[in-house]
Amino acid sequence: MTADDTVGNVMQIMRAQRNGAVLICDGPKLVGVFTERDALKLMASGADFSTPVREVMSTDPVTIADSATVGEAIRKMSEGGYRHLPIIDRQQHPKGMLAVSGIVHYLVDHFPETVYNLPPDPKAKPREREGA
Repeated sequence: MTADDTVGNVMQIMRAQRNGAVLICDGPKLVGVFTERDALKLMASGADFSTPVREVMSTDPVTIADSATVGEAIRKMSEGGYRHLPIIDRQQHPKGMLAVSGIVHYLVDHFPETVYNLPPDPKAKPREREGA
């Protein structure tokens, strides 16, 4: 997507691709991100969807290197409250988008026993004894 695309077009693409965020680029350079949170703010304010996305996108987004580990991604997303992070290469060119849901699927695929057997709150103690 480019910064000249309208909000309506960007939202239509997000819906069609079932993505919660899109990268906004100027050639090979990442210039912003438009997320479902941005879309909700616009809808709540009754904004015009023919507005260029450059006027409402998040500029200078936090990114993650394509060489980063899953742990680094989780830490960055947790600290910043992000659900999506643009992935960039060494030349600062966008390579994709990392979503929280993708990390969850990765963890479930690679560590199913740990994920499925983890109690909702690891520090919680049962109120009553289990068993017979």
